[in-house]
Amino acid sequence: MRERLENPVVEGVSKFLVPFMQIFALYVITHGHYGPGGGFQGGVILAASMMLLRLSLGEEYEHRRFSPAAATFVAAVGILIYAFAGLLPMAFGGRFLDYAYLPIPGLSSPELRYHGILIVESGVGMVVWGTLVSLFDHLLGREP
Repeated sequence: MRERLENPVVEGVSKFLVPFMQIFALYVITHGHYGPGGGFQGGVILAASMMLLRLSLGEEYEHRRFSPAAATFVAAVGILIYAFAGLLPMAFGGRFLDYAYLPIPGLSSPELRYHGILIVESGVGMVVWGTLVSLFDHLLGREP
């Protein structure tokens, strides 16, 4: 990849936009079970914010904040969250991803489903975010 762009307007605008992109991505992930959106869409927005920083500020600066190894780790943790949320209900008599069987005390069946979907959407968002950033880095020739 080429060196830093050295354009104060591009750097300033990207630094200004990225926090709003990330907040919106978290909103999309957490409200995905109410309407359009969810883990995939929120993960793509998070990855796009990281790619914007990598392109505008240079990869040296951005790799110190979120390295390629960290991107791979985030994707792996997201897969584990998804698998754990799917397999845990099976241990308590349910089917795969049957959130009503999650062992969270004090919650009714609809509340368990609500929290289970949120857990799965968070895991999917992490997988997509980490995978896309990792793919971006690999396409640029950067190994974790």
